[in-house]
Amino acid sequence: MAKFLLAYHGGGMPETPEEGAKAMAAWEAWYGKLGTAIVDGGAPVGQSHTISAEGHVENGGANPISGYTIIEADGYEAACAHAAGNPMVVDGSGSVEVAQIIDM
Repeated sequence: MAKFLLAYHGGGMPETPEEGAKAMAAWEAWYGKLGTAIVDGGAPVGQSHTISAEGHVENGGANPISGYTIIEADGYEAACAHAAGNPMVVDGSGSVEVAQIIDM
């Protein structure tokens, strides 16, 4: 099986404890469906910085990453099917970028 990086874009912090509990329940249910496919559950990330030949941008650029998870899957089709169930995709608040991790 190959490893895939699921990079999250978008989403946001819940505004109330009730919204936080609902969001956590959705993420826990999704992780439960992933089961043993999870290699690293990942985490949300703070402000991202983009470094390029042109310089340093502190706002993360056009589409900053907001978190990540690493999974194992038989291929892109299976990895993308897993990503489609992500709570941010389901509720429309964000997107998931899927990239295969190449063993070196």
